Amino acid sequence: MSLVASDLDRTLIYSPAALALDVPDARAPRLLCVEVYQGQPLSFMTETAAALFTDLTAARTAEFVPVTTRTPEQYGRVRLPGPAPRYAICANGGHILVDGESDPAWRARVLSALSAECAPLEEVRAHLLRTADPAWLLKERVADGLFAYLVVDRALLPESYAKELADWAQGRGWTVSLQGRKLYAVPRPLTKSAAVAEVARRTGAGQVLAAGDSRLDTDLLLAADRAWRPGHGELADAGWTAPHVTALARRGVAAGEEILRAFLAAAAPSAPRAAAHGGSG
Repeated sequence: MSLVASDLDRTLIYSPAALALDVPDARAPRLLCVEVYQGQPLSFMTETAAALFTDLTAARTAEFVPVTTRTPEQYGRVRLPGPAPRYAICANGGHILVDGESDPAWRARVLSALSAECAPLEEVRAHLLRTADPAWLLKERVADGLFAYLVVDRALLPESYAKELADWAQGRGWTVSLQGRKLYAVPRPLTKSAAVAEVARRTGAGQVLAAGDSRLDTDLLLAADRAWRPGHGELADAGWTAPHVTALARRGVAAGEEILRAFLAAAAPSAPRAAAHGGSG
């Protein structure tokens, strides 16, 4: 069986600003809303992608696991086609949800690692608030007591700020990632790949397939047997890839379709399996 571990936002589902529809309106794909927030539609996939996703989750050769930086509450707003996945990974690996409930043993393991290996969240948050300029800072948030992020005006954010923040955070055991309007500061041990490895162990998966678009997905892609990244996002902008990672040219919501087609082909019983790759977490 293949474990299909995929990032959600800007990988499989897309906000209106991230759709990147580059065809005339009359030829635009039909969209399916998969998230509503405060009564407004927030995230979409194409109807073609929804059909591909349904085929993937119905296949006996694949177990789909969403892997997201969203908190469990934010993930709970997403309504993908078909039954809810048995496993879901939230908060960048801080939670493994089993049938919608956070696994307490995994949560305790994560908190122990963060306490032992990283500067405390309070120190990092104080630095963010001290250095952020109100001219470009829109919001400041803490996610589930695990990491912090800023919502910024990208047009006004100085190019040097994210790099300077990353340099400061590195010596404190934290990483930095800029995704759209959100600038994340995340403890280094808090990784998607570690949680995926645990789910793979529990399910007995023979191979791990993965997809993602941001720097926070790097460890997930490296740890997979085969992986894909879209033609947009942090990783595409940096030209990042690896021998077993396919860099797709498609951008926006169309890339979601291409990723799902790749998952279906790779999870088929006759698909060749690559040698396993080590991850960073």
